[in-house]
Amino acid sequence: MLQRLLQFLGWPIVAGLLIALLLLLFFPQLRPQAPQPLARDMTTRAISGPVSYSDAVNRAAPAVVNIYTTKIVQRRYPSPADHPLYRHLFNNANPPQQVRMQSTLGSGVIVNEQGYILTNNHIIEGADEILVLLHDGRETDALLVGVDLENDLAVLKISLEPLTAIQIGDPSRARVGDVVLAIGNPYGVGQSVSLGIVSATGRYNLGPSQYENFIQTDAAINPGNSGGALIDAQGKLLGISTAVLDETGASIGIGFAIPADAAMKSLDSIMKHGRVVRGSLGLMGKVLNLRKEFVDQLQLNTSAALLVERIELNGPAHQAGLKPGDLITHLNDQPLNDDRQTLNLIADTAPGSRMKITLVREGKLIELTAIIGTREPPRTRT
Repeated sequence: MLQRLLQFLGWPIVAGLLIALLLLLFFPQLRPQAPQPLARDMTTRAISGPVSYSDAVNRAAPAVVNIYTTKIVQRRYPSPADHPLYRHLFNNANPPQQVRMQSTLGSGVIVNEQGYILTNNHIIEGADEILVLLHDGRETDALLVGVDLENDLAVLKISLEPLTAIQIGDPSRARVGDVVLAIGNPYGVGQSVSLGIVSATGRYNLGPSQYENFIQTDAAINPGNSGGALIDAQGKLLGISTAVLDETGASIGIGFAIPADAAMKSLDSIMKHGRVVRGSLGLMGKVLNLRKEFVDQLQLNTSAALLVERIELNGPAHQAGLKPGDLITHLNDQPLNDDRQTLNLIADTAPGSRMKITLVREGKLIELTAIIGTREPPRTRT
């Protein structure tokens, strides 16, 4: 009985399967589509990023200002007295003078609602008058509060209300490839925005300033952008646009910005002391790479050290017992990596603080303690 039932049902089942197979062969669109992996879909969406950065620009742009300066320049009129043959006849005379106005332009960033503005020192250096034009069209004179010559920074103060201050970002978390935008006043055309990425971090030995730790970007930075804002994709300040790597001064995709945290340290010190106060050990030297066998022999957890070349008489290093030829491996237990990091580590330590110094002398590890002194500020350029 069961056998007869199977024989009865077998042919319809086989026929149905053959028909289904033929349909799939001749009509591929009927085949079920395999679902895409979820992880791949999420990755694609994450890489695509936002379509527009207008929200970031709208947050930051009201805090970016245009800066115009004027300087009175006196120049002698052409005179026969300039000729060597007649110069002796005019030695005691007052040569005629011509007075003219010299103008420069740049950008700045409002960093708090009290009206403090960060910009580059080279924009306002020697200016007799500083005018600030706000994003909303208001104009006002600015007071020069102080400068940081070693970082090419200047702090200005304006007295207007209300003001929109920019949000400060975290440059230490900036990664190569992050999207950034430069906001400034290139060539005086008005506030403009350029887009790029972080090309590199920690650039130094470029020459514009002493304490270099630049963020490099390919966002267009042109004359007039100096002192403006380099912001992240959320509209937070990452740096103060400062320089481009080109003799013509025009952008070729290699621009530099002073990290916002370093700029804010300068501003805070200027507001508190009227100038930038930095720490000093009173020594000069150069960071060198150590041989592997030397590192292994002394079981050092660093491969670099500062070779002390010169020590200031009665300075902090001299009083602590350091000598020329010492190899400093650590400052406050932090290993030394390069000249820039070592210079900043000392400069960022408050004068009067105690600093632990680990060094190698005659093949032996020694620990000394120094009282950090105050670094003498450079002379103001005239």
